[in-house]
Amino acid sequence: MRVFKFGGASVKDANGVKNVVSVLKKVGYDNTLIVVSAMGKTTNALEVVLDNYFNNQSELQSSVQDIKKFHNAILLDLFDDEAHPVFETVGKLFSELDYFLEKNKSPDYNFVYDQVVGFGELVSTTIISHYMEQQEVHNNWLDVRNLIKTDNFYRRANVDWDLTQHNIQEQVNQKELNITQGFLGSDANNFTTTLGREGSDYTAAIFAYCLNAESVTIWKDVVGVLNADPRYFENAQLLNKISYTEAIELAFYGASVIHPKTLQPLQRKEIPLYVKSFLNPEQSGTVVNKGFGIEPKVPCFILKQKQVLVSLSTLDFSYVVEENISDIFNLLHQFKMKVDVIQNSAISFSVCFENNYNNLDKLLQQLKAKFKVTCHENVSLYTIRHYNQAAITAMEKNKSILLKQILGETVQIVTK
Repeated sequence: MRVFKFGGASVKDANGVKNVVSVLKKVGYDNTLIVVSAMGKTTNALEVVLDNYFNNQSELQSSVQDIKKFHNAILLDLFDDEAHPVFETVGKLFSELDYFLEKNKSPDYNFVYDQVVGFGELVSTTIISHYMEQQEVHNNWLDVRNLIKTDNFYRRANVDWDLTQHNIQEQVNQKELNITQGFLGSDANNFTTTLGREGSDYTAAIFAYCLNAESVTIWKDVVGVLNADPRYFENAQLLNKISYTEAIELAFYGASVIHPKTLQPLQRKEIPLYVKSFLNPEQSGTVVNKGFGIEPKVPCFILKQKQVLVSLSTLDFSYVVEENISDIFNLLHQFKMKVDVIQNSAISFSVCFENNYNNLDKLLQQLKAKFKVTCHENVSLYTIRHYNQAAITAMEKNKSILLKQILGETVQIVTK
């Protein structure tokens, strides 16, 4: 069994959908399961719907209509006959979305988020499945919410591995081509949950683990895993091979090509992960498997933007000791802050984190009761793996350095 994952960029329009079928015909699709993301920027568009739902009801229907029009244009490009059953099936999914937005009573943003954004993947896989059938690529459409079961930690749900493995092994026909949604699961009450943004890679790894797959391939719009994001860094190089351990390090620090949770289940069963170009499917790309380090061994650059840097010291200038640090981490956990860098000295403690849940003001209010607090919002965090002095010098040029930390082969720099 092989697992393929196609992201939003690969299915952003009708030509992208056609190219997916072309890729499958070139590389084969027997004994294969395909995980697909929402089309293009649909998840972002659904986040606009959410914002309007909570904050600007007058624009709600307009934002929903934009998404319907986007997908309908793709349908009209792919299917000649509007009587094709795909139009009715997609229409029913959007009717479910409309019904939820009309009838929902929950004020919990995170719960509502998961119920709404999941429609992106449900619609995309429905369209692609029907188009593949039209092209005589026969497939089974699977609702991933019946397979991947999670807790109710909405927007970053935790997988119930035992139940998920049982469901997948019972319900997936490994002798056929299957297509399902990335990013989604469901809780004990069958409400939709999500695995975190960019969680479709993780979905592919979950299926690979549960199916004892021979490999996972993530199809991207790049040639493979690069040592830097070419949107922000010049002269990015292809990494031919990466060990699981090194890839986990890169993912932990924020490398955008591989989702942080994706690699652990693959490493447990030594399932190789390929990152390849859907534009040039016959190129070798990058392989992640057991071994050591990276090839070639060059500095790897990672940028995380829109971070928050908070520096703390005790009000009486006493030492920052274990009890203080414990209090700080309890608050960071309470307000769902994802910590990326920690630095402490005898009388100060600094932490750089992501404010994904917009709880910064609440956190600062709590911290100011016990500490002197300095806060820098909208800072950038640069990480260099396998750094050299030239890489550090280039990174620091023309930047205001707020924090710098070197640990082993990694340097992290927070800049304003």
